[in-house]
Amino acid sequence: MAKKTTEISVEEKLRALYDLQIIDSRLDEIRNTRGELPIEVEDLEIEIEGLQTRAEKYETEVKEQNTEIGIKNEVINHANSLIEKYKAQQDNVRNNKEFESLAKEIEYQELEIQLAEKRIKEHNAKIGQKNETLEELKSKIEDLQSHLKFKKEELDGLIAETQKEEEYLVSKSEEFAAKIDERLLKSYQRIRENSANGLAVVGLERGAPKGSFFMVPPQKQMEIAQRKKIIIDEHSGKILVDDDLVNEETEKMKDVIKF
Repeated sequence: MAKKTTEISVEEKLRALYDLQIIDSRLDEIRNTRGELPIEVEDLEIEIEGLQTRAEKYETEVKEQNTEIGIKNEVINHANSLIEKYKAQQDNVRNNKEFESLAKEIEYQELEIQLAEKRIKEHNAKIGQKNETLEELKSKIEDLQSHLKFKKEELDGLIAETQKEEEYLVSKSEEFAAKIDERLLKSYQRIRENSANGLAVVGLERGAPKGSFFMVPPQKQMEIAQRKKIIIDEHSGKILVDDDLVNEETEKMKDVIKF
């Protein structure tokens, strides 16, 4: 920030503040033309990201179910191999005891197959449910991405229309801010941040600060007109300037913010 080498008068400070307010108000107007679009775009991006995370979770779960099905199929294949082996052995048994023992082994493997088939059925049911939900999620994501694309194009169009003017005004705002001492500039910025309409420096309209219904006493109005000190409105917290200064600086700044 530029350092002041000479002390400037209160009037010069007030004029510099009001000039900066004119520039910043025009910047506010430009940015307000975008309305809620930037927030809408951000909200859509966050919603899409959340849905994609959910979709990825379902895809992972479907893979896990398929892995389990693969394992159960291996169990079935192994059991079938053992059944064939035991049946072949039954053809060569020497007594009933050996035959019954092999029969029990065959029965056990058949139960293993039944259990594995039951689990496969359960896994397939879960896969079906998850795939259904997954398709719904993907369809919603696709719709939201299409909507996001439209909103982004709309926002980009608005930005493109005013980009050069905005960049110019930002540089002018920095240029004029450098003319104001640091403490006063911080006060101006704090008032702007706390103001719903971004106004920190206002003139009087019918004896009341612009945007306020509280009248300023005649004596204080005279002090404002004298421009001998920085006067803050006790109700709105804004810096007050007189009508003549407002009109003079507004006219002067027409050439500065003209684009």
